[in-house]
Amino acid sequence: MTDLYYGFGRIILSIVLAMCLRIMPLPPELAMLNPDWVLLTLIYWSLALPERVGIFHAWTFGLLTDVLTGRLFGQYALAYALVIYICLKLHKRLRQFPLLQQGLFVFFCLLLSQLLLFFIKNLQHPAQLHASFWWPVFTGTICWPLVYTVLRFVRLRKRN
Repeated sequence: MTDLYYGFGRIILSIVLAMCLRIMPLPPELAMLNPDWVLLTLIYWSLALPERVGIFHAWTFGLLTDVLTGRLFGQYALAYALVIYICLKLHKRLRQFPLLQQGLFVFFCLLLSQLLLFFIKNLQHPAQLHASFWWPVFTGTICWPLVYTVLRFVRLRKRN
């Protein structure tokens, strides 16, 4: 029973660290390159442990991300829940893919999230699609092998 709580503690801790990376103060040139670390972490955990991390967790951490970033309440929650729903539906196939093909899937997940956030922002104030829209998608895709490797190490590491 303690292993169950210990494993879930690792998941929560990794998502909290991802939230810290998400709101880390960066110069404006680097801030637009900052990927959505929370979504990358949720994607990993929903693929690795779909019975433990699901839509409820995505929604909850999405609401916390809304509060942390000062965005419209519920927009990250909606985007995260939709992406994690897709991950859960396809997790059996995706786990068998090599890391490069998983990276392509992650690219489309991040793109879907960005499009949804842009659409919601556009409902509030009409906005133009700029080149900066693509940077978090590309950097998140590039960071996926790192996120995958680090979180896999955390997941498979035995309790001392």
